[in-house]
Amino acid sequence: MGAPDIDATTSTGGLTAAEVQQRVDAGQTNDVPARASRSIGDIIRANVFTRFNAIIGALFVIILVIGPIQDGLFGYVIVVNTLIGIVQEWRAKHTLEQLAIVGAAKPRVRRDGLASAISADQIVLDDIVELGAGDEIPVDGTVVAAEALEVDESLLTGESDPVTKGEGAAVLSGSFVAAGSGAFRVTKVGKDAYAAQLAEEASKFTLVNSQLRDGVDQVLRIVTWLLFPAGALIIYSQLHDNDDTRGAIRGMVAALVPMVPEGLILLTSVAFAVGVIRLGQRQCLVQELPAVEALARVDTVCADKTGTLTENGMRLSQVKRIGEVDDVEIALAALAAADPRPNASLQAIADAYPENPQWTATAVAPFSSARKWSGATFAEHGSWVLGAPDVLLRPGADARIEAETIGAQGLRVLLLGRAETAVDAVMAPGVVTPAALVVLEQKIRADAQSTLQYFAGQGIDVKVISGDNAISVGAVAATLELPGADNPVDARQLPADAAELPAALAAATVFGRVTPAQKREMVGALQSAGHTVAMTGDGVNDVLALKDADVGVAMGSGSPATRAVAQIVLLDNKFATLPYVVAEGRRVIGNIERVAALFLTKTVYSVFLAILIGALGLPYPFLPRHLTLIGGLTIGIPAFFLALAPNAERARPGFVGRVVRRAAPAGVVAGAATLITYLLVRNDAGATDARSGTASLITLFVIAIWVLAVAARPYELWKVALIVVMALGLPLALVVPYGRKFFALSISDGHGLLVGLAVGVIGMLLVEIAWRIGNRWAVTRPS
Repeated sequence: MGAPDIDATTSTGGLTAAEVQQRVDAGQTNDVPARASRSIGDIIRANVFTRFNAIIGALFVIILVIGPIQDGLFGYVIVVNTLIGIVQEWRAKHTLEQLAIVGAAKPRVRRDGLASAISADQIVLDDIVELGAGDEIPVDGTVVAAEALEVDESLLTGESDPVTKGEGAAVLSGSFVAAGSGAFRVTKVGKDAYAAQLAEEASKFTLVNSQLRDGVDQVLRIVTWLLFPAGALIIYSQLHDNDDTRGAIRGMVAALVPMVPEGLILLTSVAFAVGVIRLGQRQCLVQELPAVEALARVDTVCADKTGTLTENGMRLSQVKRIGEVDDVEIALAALAAADPRPNASLQAIADAYPENPQWTATAVAPFSSARKWSGATFAEHGSWVLGAPDVLLRPGADARIEAETIGAQGLRVLLLGRAETAVDAVMAPGVVTPAALVVLEQKIRADAQSTLQYFAGQGIDVKVISGDNAISVGAVAATLELPGADNPVDARQLPADAAELPAALAAATVFGRVTPAQKREMVGALQSAGHTVAMTGDGVNDVLALKDADVGVAMGSGSPATRAVAQIVLLDNKFATLPYVVAEGRRVIGNIERVAALFLTKTVYSVFLAILIGALGLPYPFLPRHLTLIGGLTIGIPAFFLALAPNAERARPGFVGRVVRRAAPAGVVAGAATLITYLLVRNDAGATDARSGTASLITLFVIAIWVLAVAARPYELWKVALIVVMALGLPLALVVPYGRKFFALSISDGHGLLVGLAVGVIGMLLVEIAWRIGNRWAVTRPS
C-alpha cells in the first residue's frame, strides 16, 4: 500500500507543466530566500559604516588637511582591516549558503500525475505536496488526502500534542508530520505563508544572543564612556595657549586614535566567520553562529541512541515465534507494505520480506514515538501490531521477559502480535496476543566511543536518552564504556514532580522508554540545575528537545523537521564532528578574550596618558604615526594571528571581568611609565620633541610587547616567532635611516634611549607581577 490515492479527475494529481508556468509568470511562487543571510551590500555597509570607523575617518580627514601624510597611516590600517572583515564574512556567507543547499529538505510535489522532489522555493500556488512522517510542512495549505495523518504544531502554538488532520483541514508552514501520511494543496506561498518570517529569522547568519558578543559590547560601552572625558581634556590641553596649531592638532589626533579599539568588533566577526568556514569544510552546517560559541560552553550532552551512537539503518537478525501462529512472516510483510513511510525498523523488515502478500488494509496506525507501536487492520486477517514488548504486554509476561533478556545484549526487540481491536479504535490496541519477537541488529558508529571519551576528558557529561528499551540502550552504551551504562533507568519510573527530576537525572547516565515530552522535560530539568545542554538527534521525537536545548544538533540524514529546528546540522552524519565544533567554539572564545585584552590595554594606556598629559598641560609626546607603528606591531598584526590560532582552553563565564582585570593594570602601568620617561627626558638639557618622544615610545613599546607576550601564553614555537618578529619592528625603524625619517624618530640622545629602555623594563616587570597576582586571585576566588 503506497501513499494515499489521489484522484487526478479532481486535480489532486497535481498541476500540469503549463499551469506551473502560468503561476511562475504570475509571481505565485514560494520566493522566500532559503537563508536570510546578509547581502554583499549589507556586509559592506556593516563593516564600513561603524561608529569607530566614523571617529577614525574624521581624524584621518583632519590629518589629510594639515599633513603630513605619514601621520595618516592609521586611516590606511582601518581600510585594510575593513577589507579583511568584508572578505571573511563573504566567504562565511558563501560557505553557509552552499551547505544550506546540500542540507535543505526537498518536499515531494505532484505534477502531471507524478511525484518528484523539488526545492521548497520551486513550489507554486495550488501545487499538491506529499507528506510523510518527519516531513516539515514548507508552505500553508489544505489537506486533500490523509492516512492517519498527525501534525505537530508545537513550534507555532506551543501545544505539544499532535493534531489529527483529515481532508479539508488546514496545515501551516513551520509545523511537521508526527505520524501518518497525506497530501495537501498549497494555498499560500512566499511571504504570505504563516511561518515564512519565523523561518527566515531562524536561519539567519547572525551574531545575536551571543555571550561573547555581549561581553565585547560591554567592553566597548566602557571604552565609550572613557573616551569622552579623556578626549575632551586632551583636545583642550593641546589647543589651549598653543601657538603651533598644526602641532597641537596632530597631538590631539595622536592621543585620540589609540583610544578607539577599532579592530575588536572586526576581529570578533572574523573569528566567527573563519570558524564557520572551518566547520563547513567538515560538512557541519552552522545555522546560527552563536551555536559554535554555545557548544563550547556546554557541560552536558544529551544523545539519542539511534542515529547518534548507532547507525540509522537496521538489519533483521531473527524472528522468534511464540505459539502456533502460521502467518508471522506474511503479517510482517503486510505491515511493512501498509506503511507508506516506514521507519528504520519497518524498513529492515521490508528488506527481509520484499514480497507484498496483498492483504487489504482497512485501517493503519503509523508508528508514533508517544505510543511506541504501529499496526494495521486487514480485511479477513484481523488486526496486527508491532511495537515495544514492555508497552504491549503486561508485566511478567513470558514474551516480555524473553524480550528483555535478548535486549540486554544490545539488540532491538519488537513484538508482533494480534490486537483485539481495530488499530484506529480509541482503545487500540487492547489486549495483544503475542505471535513473535522480531530481533533487529543496530550497528554502533565506529566513532561513537572516541567521541564519548573526548567528552569525558573535557569534563562534559553525556546522557543517553532513547525511546528504546532501557536495558537494550544500556547494553549499547556499555559496549562504548560509558560510565553508568550498567544501571539504565526506565523513564516511566522517573519522578513526575519537576522539582525532583534534576536529582534523578544527575544520578544516572542512560535512560530508556523516554517519550518526546519527557525528552523536553529532561532538557529543561538539566537547564534548571545550571547546566548548559546540547541535544543531538535525528528523529521527529527529538524536535521539541532540540528546540529547547541550548544547542540543538541534528544529523543530516534526520527528518527535515529536526534539521529545521537545530542550530547545527552534521551533514555527513558523523557524531565525531561534535568535538571539532566544541574545539572551534573554544578557539573563538579563548582567542577573542586574548585579543580583547590587547585592545583594551591600548585603550587604557591611551586614556590614562591623555588624562595625565592634559592635567599637566604638556604637549602630547607622540605623533599619530608613532602610535600607528606601536599599535600595528603590538596589537594589530599579532591580533589577527592570535584570533585565528588554535586554542583548547575551556570556556568560562566572566569574560568581561577577566579582560578588565588583565587590561586595566597593564594599561595603567604602560601609561604611567611612558609619562615618567617623557618627563625625565624632557627635562634634560638639549632635549627636543623628537628625543623625548622617541624615548617615551621605547618605554611604551617594551611594555606593550610584554603585554602581547603575556596574552600569547601558553607559548608555542610560532607564537614565540611572532613575538620576536614584532619586537624587532621598532629597533629596525630606529636603525634604518629611512625608518627614522619616516616615523620622525631620533637616536642622537643615547642617555634618553637608555632611560626609555630602563623604565620600560621596570614597567614590564610590573605587568608580569600584576598578571601573576590576577591569575592567583582568579584561581582562589570562590566560583
